[in-house]
Parts: sequence; C-alpha cells; structure tokens
Amino acid sequence: MDTIYLLQHVRSADTDDEDVKTIGAYRSEDAASAAIVRLGEQPGFRDFPDGWFIDAMLLDQDHWTEGFIDIPYEEL
Repeated sequence: MDTIYLLQHVRSADTDDEDVKTIGAYRSEDAASAAIVRLGEQPGFRDFPDGWFIDAMLLDQDHWTEGFIDIPYEEL
C-alpha cells in the first residue's frame, strides 16, 4: 500500500482551544520534515515551534472509524 505523510501544525495556547492547520501531504517523511524547515520561521509557526506533527497514513484506508460525540462547545 502507498503511504503519505500528513504534516499539520497545531497552535495550542493554555486553553482548550486548538488551531489545527493541515500544511500538506508528502511522499516521504523527509519531504514533510523539509517543509517544517522551510516554513518554521514564518509568522505564527515560529511562535509555536513544537506544534508540528507528521502522521504516516496509508492511502485508500479509513483512519477514523469510531464516529464522534457532538458536545456543545459551552459544555467543554
């Protein structure tokens, strides 16, 4: 099976709010890591240098199969 490497950046303050950005999908982990180097000094990203995540994902496969519970934001 083919694998892609999904690069995301999460800005997480000291609250429950998260700001997740999907940066791109790459053919190799090295290519995803190179994107971090290229983008790491851009405004916002440089303020949250630990917010980078690379996830290997198989193509043509479900990755979230459990559904979800809808909880109103006010109840979190």
